[in-house]
Amino acid sequence: MQPTPDDVRKVASLARLKVSEDEVASLTADLTAILGYVDVLNEVDTSDAEPMVHAVELSNVLRADIVIESLPRTMALSNAPRSDGEHFLVPAIIEAGA
Repeated sequence: MQPTPDDVRKVASLARLKVSEDEVASLTADLTAILGYVDVLNEVDTSDAEPMVHAVELSNVLRADIVIESLPRTMALSNAPRSDGEHFLVPAIIEAGA
């Protein structure tokens, strides 16, 4: 199936893109080339290929979860504009009773 200028206009509309008539002609040619390449890929025999989730194997690199001494509260609050000695004090953004 060859894409038509109407197909390009529809895709542009769905993507909420404004395209001029010159762009429609150019994009129709581009889309035809892309779909032609996909047709070439569809001819490749993949019957022996094992399905995969990613093209390259991925693994998370995580550090060990080790409990260490944390920053003392007084030091953490030392640069706070406002605190009550135990907590950061910030302006209220929700009215009481709302």
